[in-house]
Amino acid sequence: MENILVIDFGGQYSRLIARRIRELRVYSELIPYDTPLEEIKEKKPSGLVFSGSPSSILSKTKRPLRIDKRIFSLGIPVLGICYGMQLIASLLDGAVTSSGRNEYGKTKIKLDVESLLFSGLKQVETCWMSHKDSVLKVPSSFKVIASTHSLPVAGFEETAKHIYGIQFHPEVIHTPSGMDILNNFLFNICKCSPTWTMVSIIENQVSKIKRKVKDGRVICALSGGVDSSVAAILVNKAVGNRLTCIFVDQGLLRKGEDIQVKKTFRENFKINLVHIKAKDRFLNKLKGVTDPEKKRKIIGNEFIRIFEEEAKKIKGADFLVQGTLYSDVIESGTRDAARIKSHHNVAGLPEDMKLKLIEPLRMLFKDEVRKIGIELGLPDELVWRQPFPGPGLAIRIIGDVTEEKLEILKKADSIVLEEIRRAGLYKRIWQSFAILPCIKSVGVMGDERSYAYPIVIRAVNSEDAMTADWVKLPYDVLERISNKIINKVDGVNRVVYDISSKPPSTIEWE
Repeated sequence: MENILVIDFGGQYSRLIARRIRELRVYSELIPYDTPLEEIKEKKPSGLVFSGSPSSILSKTKRPLRIDKRIFSLGIPVLGICYGMQLIASLLDGAVTSSGRNEYGKTKIKLDVESLLFSGLKQVETCWMSHKDSVLKVPSSFKVIASTHSLPVAGFEETAKHIYGIQFHPEVIHTPSGMDILNNFLFNICKCSPTWTMVSIIENQVSKIKRKVKDGRVICALSGGVDSSVAAILVNKAVGNRLTCIFVDQGLLRKGEDIQVKKTFRENFKINLVHIKAKDRFLNKLKGVTDPEKKRKIIGNEFIRIFEEEAKKIKGADFLVQGTLYSDVIESGTRDAARIKSHHNVAGLPEDMKLKLIEPLRMLFKDEVRKIGIELGLPDELVWRQPFPGPGLAIRIIGDVTEEKLEILKKADSIVLEEIRRAGLYKRIWQSFAILPCIKSVGVMGDERSYAYPIVIRAVNSEDAMTADWVKLPYDVLERISNKIINKVDGVNRVVYDISSKPPSTIEWE
């Protein structure tokens, strides 16, 4: 399969570059800047993109992030973006300066439209700049192909070696012709074909699963969400009735969710489904635990123990399917990404786990998974179901988890979703839900003093869960939600609305 490797130097837009390339129907993968050259060669990339970085080529206090110079001798086309361009210049006898020619925000840029990289563009375009350092001198045999009023070298190329650099960011929406530039790099320079489609992903994954499982049997961790559901249907296409789905009702689900999951998979999909009722088991393990990382790891560990127990009842069941996404992997912490939170299905897994993992969605973002779900014929209500965390309501109760708090949160959350649907907003919002902080405040209810919990409403929009903006819900919707919760949910006397984005916050509170 043709692929483009995005070499990650820690830039804020690194993952966005990979997404934009995928949107052009070419597979892209983010890899660390210090990936050995041999590993890069083994992946047989059609092209390489060097990302931006918070690092500086000229730093005297912190060693700049660099790459093996031999990469330019592989004959693979290279596109350096921002820091990536400066890195190319510094490695190939050019010069970088911090001369005060820094630019931020929208900038007019003059392009050499004879360059393959800018084919079909206008001579003057708008672009998004975000840099302090800049290229002072291009490497020998390189040609300047872009400039701004304050920056003589805003782009360069070496056509014989297919090496290109641009100081601006084509991956952001503030560069209107950015996708055209990436399109030119992929198809005019790297000679890729737009073959990475949902159908090709399904075919590749089914083939991989068949090779991995052979004649074995598989169990699937099924929550009823779009990720685990798509993973289950994909694996079912590969192994048929050798798949058994395990639905663990850990007591931390939303109101009525257990009934919905059983109906969907037993009646609609005719898939082998084992329903495990494990509320007491999980609540006992979580008793008195307030640290969110401990909660996630306890829940992840207990899930695996149950899957192992159930696998022993099925002869030859050595494989476990999970609906892990790329965003789960990144947030859980990798060599180049700090751990934000340990997703129960990634960093929350026990080290001594015996089952072999199958994760057909591990390199995909949520919107890509939904497209696959549509291609597989999953019903709309499942495909467009808002994300729900694997640890369930345990991480929406801030502090220790008790049956009383679970009951309060289930009722409040049900009202939030009911009113969001009533307003016709459910499909237009990435995620909307209720949170129960473990604090109490004073209120007045029926001429009497109350001392009860608040409920926090959270509603965000996102494309891939890596970033998110809070949704400006209509006041009448917020009013209805607040009135219903306070009047119908015992133990609540206050409703507040979270208006923070990600970053600096995360979507979930824990």
